[in-house]
Formats: sequence, structure tokens, C-alpha cells
Amino acid sequence: MEWIWIGILGVLALVFAGTAVWLGRKNRRLYQEADRMMDRILDDKVIEQTDLKEGEISALAGKARRIQEKLQVEVGGAQREKEQVKSLISNMSHQLKTPLANIMMYEEILEDESLTRAEQEKFLGKMKRQSEKVEWILTSLFKMVKLEQDVIVFEAEGALIRRTLLDAVNLIYDKAQRRQIEIETEYFPDCRLYHNPKWTTEVFANILENAVKYTPQSGRITIGMRRYEMYTEIWFRDTGMGIAKEELTEIFKRFYRSRTAENMDGSGIGLYLSKLILEKEKGYMNVASEPGKGSCFSVFLQNCGN
Repeated sequence: MEWIWIGILGVLALVFAGTAVWLGRKNRRLYQEADRMMDRILDDKVIEQTDLKEGEISALAGKARRIQEKLQVEVGGAQREKEQVKSLISNMSHQLKTPLANIMMYEEILEDESLTRAEQEKFLGKMKRQSEKVEWILTSLFKMVKLEQDVIVFEAEGALIRRTLLDAVNLIYDKAQRRQIEIETEYFPDCRLYHNPKWTTEVFANILENAVKYTPQSGRITIGMRRYEMYTEIWFRDTGMGIAKEELTEIFKRFYRSRTAENMDGSGIGLYLSKLILEKEKGYMNVASEPGKGSCFSVFLQNCGN
């Protein structure tokens, strides 16, 4: 019987030895596969399907691919943010360069003691307008960035639209008067629309500001309204220079300036900012235009019970 037990113990020893060797090889292969996948992640290479069928390695490969995909999304987002910041800084520098240069020039002129009182007042007025432009650009940029990042949260509600529209007209009325541009408003009944009066006033003022800027002297701006089942359209029609067909979708992009308006005063912020505001109010805006004949901007706001 002793030789039988010796034989059994020998077989068991061989089994344990074989198992240890198999586990050792499996763990070594597992380590090699894990190491290969980590190298591919670090080298930003696609993790290929492993040729091993063991459940542990298949699961490891699946998790490694998910980690790689998540990293790629995070890196891509960080890169986009980096490019956006770079673009924002570049555009801010471009927008502020001209008014700041003008302010410095007027300051040098005003240092001339031979200037008459009338000349001093003239250049002080010009300096003030350039300072106001700098302030407007910076304020608009800060609003734009905060709206893009959802830092600004404002409440919209059912509010009467006529007061909002009147506030916007009052903001640009003096500029229109100086250019002898007539502002006409078609009669429409006052109604409650879903909007934030303060922010929507800014939308209307941006549209009217552009209309005054790009309409020749003695032109006309007409304001009207159309009621639909779910939305109400407030439209602004001008007799200005118009917009080329291929640019109609471009003008709502951040910092976009039309080729025909590159030499005119402007920042390319107003319409983009207006679009962001309307999105917060669940509204939208579109434009129809014909070069040489004028443009019609339409703002659509949700109807509320009157």
C-alpha cells in the first residue's frame, strides 16, 4: 500500500506543479497584455482586440478601451477650451486695439497747450466716445463668456413686450436722430411674451444699433409684430446696405464681421450675444436680407396668457 500512496502523492505533486506553471504563465501573459495596453494608452494608439479569450483579459481590455475613450474626450475638451481662450484673447486684443490707440492719440493732442477751448472740448468728446466703446466691448465680452459657461442665470416670465421694445428704442434714439434715420413702429396690441425685459431690451437694442450703423443717412427703420399660435415675431426692417446671402448664417457667429463692413465701426459681438440671450429665453432669431435694399431681423418669443 505504501507504494500506492507514494504514487498518489507523486501525481498530486505533478498536478500542483503543472497548475503553478500554468498560473505563472497566465499571470505573466496577463501582465504582458496589461503592460501593452497601458503603452498604447500612453502613446495615444487604439487598443486592439486582444487575441486572448480569458474573461479577465477580455474585461481588462474593455475597461482599458473605455478609459482611453474617456481620456480622449477629456483631452479633446481641454484642447477646445484652450483654443477658445486663445481665440477670445486674440479677438479681445483686436477689438480693443483701435479705441485704445485713439484714446492715447487724443490724450497726446490734448497735451498741446495751444489748443483753443473749443478744440479741447472736441477732442475730449472724442476721447469719451472711445472710452465708452472700450467699456461696451469689455462688458459685452464678459456677458458673452458668462452666458456661454452658464454662469449667468436669469429668470424669464410673461411680461408685456411694448415696454421692453420702447426701452430699446430709447437707447438708440439719439444715434438715429444724429444720422437723420426715421424710426417707425406699426401699431400692434400690447401682449405678454415669455422673456426677461432687461436682457431682451439688450437684444432689441443690438439689432437697432446695427440697423442705425449700416443704414445710410436719412434712411428708415420700421418695427412691427406678427402673432402666431406658439410664438410672436417682432421684426425690425431697415433700408440699409443689406447682407449677402452666403453671410446670413455667419453673422450670428462670435466675432464675425462681414467683408463689406470690415472698415466700419463694430465688434462682431452684438448678434452673437443676442442669440445666446434668446436661447436662454427659449426664443430664437433669423434674418432676411438683400444687398443694397436692406435687412429684416426677426425675434421670436413664446406666447403667454394675456
